[in-house]
Amino acid sequence: MTVRSGAVSRRVDRLRDDFDRSFAEPARSHDEEHLELLTIRAGGRPYAIKLSQSSGVHPDRPVTPLPGPVPALLGLAGFAGAVVPVYDLAALLDHPVAEVPRWLVLAAGTPPLGLAFHELDGHVRAAVSDIIRETGQDGEDGGHGRGGTLRGLVDLPGGSRPIIDIPAARALVHALAGHAQATDEENAP
Repeated sequence: MTVRSGAVSRRVDRLRDDFDRSFAEPARSHDEEHLELLTIRAGGRPYAIKLSQSSGVHPDRPVTPLPGPVPALLGLAGFAGAVVPVYDLAALLDHPVAEVPRWLVLAAGTPPLGLAFHELDGHVRAAVSDIIRETGQDGEDGGHGRGGTLRGLVDLPGGSRPIIDIPAARALVHALAGHAQATDEENAP
């Protein structure tokens, strides 16, 4: 009985360590044929966001309003000790804003940025072949919408959805706030 208890105990310890380690390592997608997307609605219109460009989704997060000349700026929210500016995604996309957004997606990368939207439709895994990329004259993603924030379409069972490019939305926020976007050369030591 003692040998069996020791084997079970070692297995439980190994499973516990594997479980804990899975949270310590960043999520990685090795599937290059599929794309993980968050399907949302902003200003009553359907969109998709690449999950790889986000670091979290939060409902009903308190946002402290800020006065200012940028109507899309809703205010500031706290996340794990950091203060993050929150912008209304519908306003950034030039849609009329009739109600306060309920959901907030934290943009991956720096500086911190929160984008608020009205409805979370779900999470989908789309085949890369279902992504329609719009390209410019140089063959690069052309980016449409205000500030080039829309990069392609994804064809889903409920219809096609424009894909919001989070880095382009961050660049738009910087431009609206009058900040110069740092280049890689400026960030080099």
